[in-house]
Amino acid sequence: MITTILAFVLTLGVLIVIHEYGHYRVAVACGVKVLRFSVGFGRVLWRRTARSGTEFTICALPLGGYVKMLDEREAPVAPEERDRAFNRKPLRQRAAIVAAGPAANLLLAVLLYACAHWIGVEEPKAVLGLPSAGSVAERAGLHAGDWVRATSRDGLAWSDVRSLTDLRWEVTQAALRGERLDLLVSDREGRGERRASLDLDKLDVTDVDAKLMQRIGIGSAWSEPVLGEVKPGGPAAQAGLRAGDRVLTIDGTPIDDAARARELIRASGRSGDPRTMHWRVQRGAQTLAIDVTPAIALDNGNRIGRVEVYAGQPPAIVTVRYGFVDGLARAASQTWDMSVLTLKMLGRMVIGQASLKNLSGPLTIADYAGQSVRLGLAYYLGFLAVVSVSLGVLNLLPLPVLDGGHLMYYLFEGLTGRPISELWLDRLQRGGVAIMLMMMSLALYNDMARLLGLH
Repeated sequence: MITTILAFVLTLGVLIVIHEYGHYRVAVACGVKVLRFSVGFGRVLWRRTARSGTEFTICALPLGGYVKMLDEREAPVAPEERDRAFNRKPLRQRAAIVAAGPAANLLLAVLLYACAHWIGVEEPKAVLGLPSAGSVAERAGLHAGDWVRATSRDGLAWSDVRSLTDLRWEVTQAALRGERLDLLVSDREGRGERRASLDLDKLDVTDVDAKLMQRIGIGSAWSEPVLGEVKPGGPAAQAGLRAGDRVLTIDGTPIDDAARARELIRASGRSGDPRTMHWRVQRGAQTLAIDVTPAIALDNGNRIGRVEVYAGQPPAIVTVRYGFVDGLARAASQTWDMSVLTLKMLGRMVIGQASLKNLSGPLTIADYAGQSVRLGLAYYLGFLAVVSVSLGVLNLLPLPVLDGGHLMYYLFEGLTGRPISELWLDRLQRGGVAIMLMMMSLALYNDMARLLGLH
């Protein structure tokens, strides 16, 4: 819990400071006097005044920040300082100051992604587990143990797949674009290359979540069907199963992936009555027939079978690391792809083609921040990059209270030669505040629903 809170505070602090520093740095470069640089709102916890006269503060409520500049529209300005007022600056400079915040977040995302690539992460090898029944992967002829080596949008230009995470990203993007994705596949030893096509263009994608991957059939990595620790006194131990046994068949069904064994074990409890299962296992040079009677347990209100043994070995792991130039290039590409994906999802939610459940708030961010910290520095940097992209893109939306809304005002001014009227400015600001409050409320509701298991 403490780790999650600290990671969340650090995440907010870094992203807010970088965003506001973008505004501040460009404002100073344009000759605008900055009165206050604040991280957070409300009661001031810490204050320092620089020689330039700028007051730097940290406030009690850390959900945002602001840069307050000298402006004749907000307070009287002494004649000798009018040339340093924001409202007196040319349109191009005002637009640059406003755009600098989101731009800083996007540049930060590139740097964070690059650092994560340079450090390197350990990820599952792109060897597929058992495709779910009726999924796109199953229809494409993919099997447990297939190793996906490369992907292609057109069947001509191929991109190497370095890990299962890479594959999931490519699959998600193709599904959102409504495009077919070609795969270059071999067995897990790299033999017998062939092509397979995922007909993702036939999916109606509304949510990007675990259920989407289940429909596509790209789930967990392949796990060797070898038994792990056997719990003393459990059904497996009573039947005579041992750690290290390789499961060959269960009730005549070939077991080519540990996920298949776990699926059959769970399914054995659906009737509510214990049912003996007939296993064939390999133990050293021997092949043994063993009858196992799973115990019945409840899981989220459903009856499942349990044998008190972990079926499966850890998946193969690869270290994904890039050199300086490749890491930077991939970081720029990822930032662009994530920005486009964020805009597409927001657009789909607006027109009803994607569920509003995809909107997340501070509780989800805090949860993911804690999880990524526990996984390691590179994972946390990647998480920071994702949130930084989201913050940058969100602030560029044409909503009056956001940076994108102010840029729309300047576009209007540039096209008409006059600024938007105070009356319309007030109306738009009120409407923007209402929309933002609705979005925040919905995001918080989604967070609570996820925590309570309602989504």
